[in-house]
This record gives sequence, structure tokens and C-alpha cells, in this order.
Amino acid sequence: MSKPTVFVTGAAAGIGRATAALFAARGYLVGACDVDEVGLSRLAAELPAGSVQTAVLDVTDREQWELRLREFHERAGRLDVLVNNAGVLRSGRFEEIGLAAHRALLDVNIGGVVIGTHAAFPYLRDTAGAQVVNLCSASAIYGQPELATYGASKSAVKSLTEALDLEWRKHDIRVLAIWPLFVATGMVDGLDIGSTRSLGIRLTSDDVADGIWAATRRGTRLRPEKVHYEIGVQAKVLATTAKYAPSWAVRRANRFFSGT
Repeated sequence: MSKPTVFVTGAAAGIGRATAALFAARGYLVGACDVDEVGLSRLAAELPAGSVQTAVLDVTDREQWELRLREFHERAGRLDVLVNNAGVLRSGRFEEIGLAAHRALLDVNIGGVVIGTHAAFPYLRDTAGAQVVNLCSASAIYGQPELATYGASKSAVKSLTEALDLEWRKHDIRVLAIWPLFVATGMVDGLDIGSTRSLGIRLTSDDVADGIWAATRRGTRLRPEKVHYEIGVQAKVLATTAKYAPSWAVRRANRFFSGT
């Protein structure tokens, strides 16, 4: 059997970089893609020789997706795990953020996942037990002030994940979502909103990479597979509260944490 493979977007830094490094250390051939060519070069230099294939990829570009996936598949012959990690974040009051920034959030965070997953389907279908991992966010549990469009984009990812997990069962493709709260990466540098002031930034990229690794281990009778995987105690508590508490209580809690 050939070496298992994983294709990671946004792999030059943060969660994507940590995920690429972890899977490479566990014996996977890694396809690492990003718009940051310098960051990709640094990643490749740090990983074991022959364990990674890097390529520049703008996730909003269909043609680039098709090219990079084809190149990777020509070398690997299979696609076991697709990790849709690439994303952008912009915080602030909704009306004070320019429309171009709102559209960029939607284009990358939703469009990139839709385009990439669509382009990857033939390779996933032809690999037994293939999986798609979508990076969601605890900010999508309930709409967050100052993260309105970002949270909305991750809510769309949640819905897409659930739908495809059902649709693609007949193809033996599992689709799951990873739910961290705030993670100490470059994406949150300078992020100063009510939620971060009250909840802090407690997760690292390695925490999320570990969660992705654990989630992609196939389930057993004692540990059945799920669709949604919260990362960290805070995300687990928030998700449980949103699921079982009355809606007015969830809204009040979010008002408290966001300081609105």
C-alpha cells in the first residue's frame, strides 16, 4: 500500500503549518499549499526530506486548485485527507469594515472550501476511506459581535460539512468540522474585541493540529465517529451550552462575553 496522504491549505503558518508538520511526522506525504511562498519554503526545509510537496495556491481560484491537486495526485496516487484550513479574519463593527473586506472573508472562508472540496472530489472518491476536514470556529456557535461576517462564513462551513457528510457516505468519504475558539496565530495578532478580552486566547496551533489528527483516526464501537469536534474546554462548554440552554440564555451569555 502506498504512503497515506494529506493536502493542507494555508500551510505556511499557524494551524496549517502545525498540521502539515504533525502528519509528516506520522508518516504521511503532505501536500502543503498557501499564497505565502516564503513560508512554504521554510516549512519544507524543516520537514523530513521527501515528506512534503509544496505549491502556491490561491484557494479562491478554481484553476489553481485543479492544477495543484493534479500535481499532488500524480506523485501520490491517492488523497486520504483534505484539510480546508486556509482562512482570513477581520474584526470590528460591521458597518465600519469595508465591503471589500467582507467579500474577501466570504470568498476565502466559504468560496475556498466549496471550490477546493468540489475539485478534490474525484481524488477523494477514488481513495478508500477518504476524509475532508473543514476548519470551523466556535464563533459560529452563536453570532459574535465584531466578528459578524467571519462567524457567518464559518456557519456556512458548518452547514456544508453536515450536508456533504451525508451526501458522500455512499462514496465512503467522511466530512468533519474542527471547532477551536481563539488560537494564538498570526491571524489574531492585534485582535482586541470583547470576546477575546473576556475569554482570552488559550489555544495554540499545536492544540488544533492534535485535534485534527485525533478526529481523523477512524472510529470504533467505543469511540464512534462524529461530525463536529470542539477543540479545548472553552469551545466544548460553549457548544454544550448552546445545544441545551434556552435561546434567551445563550443570547445573554454571548452579550456578556462580547461586552455588548
